[in-house]
Amino acid sequence: MNTNLPVFPFSLLPLRAGALLPGATLALAVGRTRSLALVESLSVGDVIAVGVQRDPRKEEPTSIEDLHPLATFGKVVQMGRSPNDRAIRLVVHGLTRVRLSSLVESTDSWQAHGEVITDPEEVSAEAKVLGEELRRLVAEAARQGGALEELKGLESHPGQLADRVANALDIELPEALHVLEAVDVVDRLRAVIQLVASHKQLAELRQTIGDEVKKEIGKNQREALLREQLKAIKKQLEGVDGDEDEVEALRTKLGAAGLPEEARKVADRELRRLEQTGGQGAESNVIRTYLEWIAALPWSKRAEFSDDVARIAERLDRDHSGLVDVKKRILEHMAVRKLTGNERGAILCLVGPPGVGKTSLGQSIADATNRPFVRISLGGVRDESEVRGHRRTYVGALPGRILTAIRKAGVKNPVVLLDEIDKLGQGWQGSPEAALLEVLDPEQNATFTDHYLEMPFDLSEVLFLCTANTLDTLSRPLRDRLEIVELAGYTQQEKLSIAKRHLVPKRIKEMGLPESALSFTDSAILSIIGSYTREAGVRQLDREVGKLSRTIALDVAKATTDTIVAVKVDEGDVAKYLGKLKFRSDIAERTSAPGVATGLAWTPVGGDILFIETSRMKGKGRLEITGQLGDVMKESARAALTYVKSHAEELGVSVSDLEESDLHIHVPAGAVPKDGPSAGVTMFTALASLLTGRSVRGDTAMTGECTLRGRVLPVGGIKAKVLAAHRAGIRRVILPKDNAADFDEVPEEVRSELELILAEDMKDVLVAALEPKDAEVIAISKTGGEASTPTAAA
Repeated sequence: MNTNLPVFPFSLLPLRAGALLPGATLALAVGRTRSLALVESLSVGDVIAVGVQRDPRKEEPTSIEDLHPLATFGKVVQMGRSPNDRAIRLVVHGLTRVRLSSLVESTDSWQAHGEVITDPEEVSAEAKVLGEELRRLVAEAARQGGALEELKGLESHPGQLADRVANALDIELPEALHVLEAVDVVDRLRAVIQLVASHKQLAELRQTIGDEVKKEIGKNQREALLREQLKAIKKQLEGVDGDEDEVEALRTKLGAAGLPEEARKVADRELRRLEQTGGQGAESNVIRTYLEWIAALPWSKRAEFSDDVARIAERLDRDHSGLVDVKKRILEHMAVRKLTGNERGAILCLVGPPGVGKTSLGQSIADATNRPFVRISLGGVRDESEVRGHRRTYVGALPGRILTAIRKAGVKNPVVLLDEIDKLGQGWQGSPEAALLEVLDPEQNATFTDHYLEMPFDLSEVLFLCTANTLDTLSRPLRDRLEIVELAGYTQQEKLSIAKRHLVPKRIKEMGLPESALSFTDSAILSIIGSYTREAGVRQLDREVGKLSRTIALDVAKATTDTIVAVKVDEGDVAKYLGKLKFRSDIAERTSAPGVATGLAWTPVGGDILFIETSRMKGKGRLEITGQLGDVMKESARAALTYVKSHAEELGVSVSDLEESDLHIHVPAGAVPKDGPSAGVTMFTALASLLTGRSVRGDTAMTGECTLRGRVLPVGGIKAKVLAAHRAGIRRVILPKDNAADFDEVPEEVRSELELILAEDMKDVLVAALEPKDAEVIAISKTGGEASTPTAAA
């Protein structure tokens, strides 16, 4: 091995990728500042060292450790700059190896010290044998074609032979560096022989596979040729332009849709059928529509949604006041999803009266989680195919509303709102409610099958949100699949907050008024709430605010000057804009006479108050019941009369007088059907009031079921009923003692303004509800002695 050490530093050009081997010619694009400085100082014929960086991501080598130890001296054979290109094109021919020993500090370009390494002139016997073996392998590989096919005139020196063969092979950088760093000729020959053998095996394998493929695709090539000829004929006959073939366009869309294996097989089968039809006729239109639906569904596309619980809580609080339970449930779901990484969607059902924000809450949840939002209205849907789709055998068949919503969302994990699920109908075409059983079952909807698609589609990642006014119309299996979250309604303070934060700014913007043109005092909004609305939600409040805003907008439009006078609406101004009061509290007046009691009822539109009126006249002991009452309420009325008769002595009522009198029980609003057991306590109290001559307290309302022996049983809808009593101005509410656990659902601000009285027996109810007679408190004791004191929870 001959070496000599240069007496002066030589120029160095470090490469990030690629390596220059002796005997090879390499074209380089030089763009780094120091490399450009070096190249601009060169001329054709100059010799430089070309090295290789260990880390290509490093901008500039700063020490000798940043470079591979072996580099190559190369002669510049060509150089020039391309038009509009900052880089310089440099062509270098490799001469010999050089071992780098150190870098020389230089501000302009890289320079280094090193020793030149040349192959020994005397060739060993082993090197000669390896050289002959390499020539034989190259000759065999050249007959197979490829990179070695044109390799001729091989050098006699084994070292140069190895370098030239390595240059001819398409090898990766690590293999090129291995050859470059093989200073010993024998090691170099062994490395290159191994590379040529691998190349030869790969070429043989490629040829074998090619022969097999040619045999297999002979028939397909013939069909493809005929198909191309057919397309050319169609273009000539129909004047079709050179746009992409429709079948190929569908094939491309299906390939990009990320179909699962089963869907992929079905799509390929239908594509073949479409090709066989030639794109003509009714059947081809059906197949084409079917394939377009398959390609449009998001089989694998998901929305990257947020699981930041604090951010979601902030968004929900900003969009909706109150609704603590549903917000808590959403945050619980997102917290579990964040901790477990489980993508399975929840299925929540928001149940409550109109106008409390059930539908708009779905949009807020979607915005908070960064998911697309799709609303499906189910009101009046009577056909099962609306949910599951029609079979393709029908003319005009399409998928159901579920898959249509998923396609519209564009991802497989959107928020889907099934609005008014309690308004589903049932016709002779099947039950749409039964069709929802699979959709809303977390254990089954991963394989939901639409009749049109006829293959499973995964709905398990969809966040389903249902809304309903009542659960009475839902079947038990469907209710079992839902997580029920009840929304009873808003308190006055929550309505005030909603009006100030949302309703008033929205209406002012809709009317085209400047923000400063109209404002409301809190007392004015509370006046609208109390005197012009009587609802659990805020829909009517929104209408009244809109009506007032329109009146102001009319005055502004009529103004003859451009100056807008700001209007501030106070409590005394409300009647001027909205007219006479729509609601007033007349409970005290209606219950001032004996025989009238105020009850609390639950309706699909929220809690409400109702009056039970009784009257007595001469007769034969008959009982008349009116007010379009159901069987349960009629039974409660008869039980009430039996209780009064059985406790006539304690109540101070003459049984003989009862036998000579007819009693009439009436519930006003006779056009409205009414039923349920919760009016039992109120009927008992109204009858007791009538027969004892003691009026029911005007500030008191009550609810509860009553047995024949006077036991007060618990009822549902306590929160909605208590809120209705609070809206109506009631200050005392009598509730069953077993409903004490429901007090936690009532907002604290409402509990603080009401006296909540717990009753276990009708005697407790009568003590709390009836006014004293003749300035004396007549108490009825359970034991016949002193009266028991009902429990009060203020």
